[in-house]
Order: sequence, then C-alpha cells, then structure tokens
Amino acid sequence: MNLFNNKKILVTGGTGSFGNAFVKRIINYKFKELIIFSRDEKKQFDMRNLYNDKRLNFIIGDVRNLMTVNEALTGVDYVFHAAALKQVPTCEFFPIEALKTNVIGSENIVNASITNKIKKCIILSTDKAVYPINSLGLTKSLAEKIMTSKVLNNKTNKTTICATRYGNVMGSRGSVIPLFIDQMKKNKVVQLQIKI
Repeated sequence: MNLFNNKKILVTGGTGSFGNAFVKRIINYKFKELIIFSRDEKKQFDMRNLYNDKRLNFIIGDVRNLMTVNEALTGVDYVFHAAALKQVPTCEFFPIEALKTNVIGSENIVNASITNKIKKCIILSTDKAVYPINSLGLTKSLAEKIMTSKVLNNKTNKTTICATRYGNVMGSRGSVIPLFIDQMKKNKVVQLQIKI
C-alpha cells in the first residue's frame, strides 16, 4: 500500500460493498485523501461517523453527470470506479437505467480521468461481461469496450486505464446469501422471489 502514500484517491460508489472494504483496508496507511463519491447521503453520513477521519472526503454526485465527475476528479491520483447497477433483476427491469449508470457513467469516468491526467483509473467489472446474456452483463461488457476504445484511440494519453472482473462476492450487499440467511432465521422457505 506504499503506492498510495501521500496520494489522493477517489472511489465511485464509495459507500457500497467495494468502497467499504477498500476503506477498511487502506485506512491505516498514509494516503493523503480518500474521496468517497456516491449518491447516498445516508450511507455517507454513516461512513463519516464510523471512521471519523479527516482524510476522508465525501462528495455527493452521480457518475451520470460528467461535470460533477470532472470536478470531483480534480487533483486525484487514482480512481477506483465501483459505481454501478449490479443486481441482475434490477438491470433486467430497468435496462435504460443500467445503460445510463454502467455505460454512460463509466464513459464519464474514463473521459474525466483522461482530462484530469489521473495516474491510474481502475474500472470494476463483472464476470457477467464475459458472455453477456442479461442487461447487467451487456452494460458492463459495453463499458469495458468503451474503456478499451479510449485506450486504443488515444495514444498520447498518460492515464493508465484498466478493468478487473470479479464474480459474486458472498455476503456482499445485494447478494442472495444475506437474504437466504434471513429466511432461514425466520424458518421460511429458502428462495429468491422477484416481484415485478
């Protein structure tokens, strides 16, 4: 973690599962500032009170808004782009919203990273982008293709842009495991019901 010594880092969707895990991991290191960029003021409030660390800076914003993203990335060294609509049923029922967040939001992050000469922009993707058969996989796959095209078509770009894919994280917010555990505790039938 010496890589982050005296560096300014921004995490989009910073109040989500990845953001919380990242803060727990990095909080004892010597970073200069960690910006938690997200839309959820309640989760930001809770996180601010939990850590009570002056190096944490909370910005309310949406990756869909390029102007807000550009302002937030000013002076940042590293970006971790974790903001996304990640639940398969949500993306299936609201594919345009998934497109706006997962595709346009990712393009905004990549463009703002290049504009602001960020050292490295890491996009968090999903294993569902490998063989996309649903809206989540399709939008994340398209986000990866946009990232790749920006890298290939801009040879003078100094920003390293990369993506990492990971699968379902057991017990993370929005995964089925907490739902199943809750159903077992209440002696209910263990099942996933999707209501339209």
